[in-house]
Amino acid sequence: MIGIVDYGMGNLFSVSKALERLGAGYFISDEEDKLLSADALILPGVGAFRDAMERLPADTVKKFALTGKPLLGICLGMQLLFETSDENGLTEGLGLLPGHVRRFPGKTTTGETYKVPHMGWNRLEFVKPSPLIENLVEDYVYFVHSYFVDADQTDVLLAKADYHEQVSAVVGRDNIYGMQFHPEKSSRLGMALLGNFLKLAEERKAVR
Repeated sequence: MIGIVDYGMGNLFSVSKALERLGAGYFISDEEDKLLSADALILPGVGAFRDAMERLPADTVKKFALTGKPLLGICLGMQLLFETSDENGLTEGLGLLPGHVRRFPGKTTTGETYKVPHMGWNRLEFVKPSPLIENLVEDYVYFVHSYFVDADQTDVLLAKADYHEQVSAVVGRDNIYGMQFHPEKSSRLGMALLGNFLKLAEERKAVR
């Protein structure tokens, strides 16, 4: 059973529909006991980092991370997994992964301007082996974001994309994972990634 964290800022409908298409059981909740009982947890997110941290049941998410069960952050939910963000002033995140979130500058080193937010389809490039991207083929996924995690955290970087900056697209360490794009809106590859996350949950459940 997959728990989806409801803190008023998530793309709950699209994530839940994607899980339905994959045949996964799920529930949406903001109650600690229920969320901690899940076989895996998804932390969705749409909006601003500071607002999300003020509304998020942070202690519950941290407790869940300590159980060893798989945790997946999507879009803003991925950014919340990291230490800090520049959005609306320096704000502390959950600190479950090392790294900092900053805004696309909107200008290249040669002075050319580009659109922010980054919105559209970009190709993933796999960087490091992981069960999350196992047996998958590099393809395009759908991004909508103005902030990104600095991609120099090579110990957690699993896949990257390019949008005038190197974007950390898929991250992971131990049982903590994140996707900067929207897998539920990213066609075949996005659904395959979610499928691999569900597989991780099943494998972890089998050894508990």
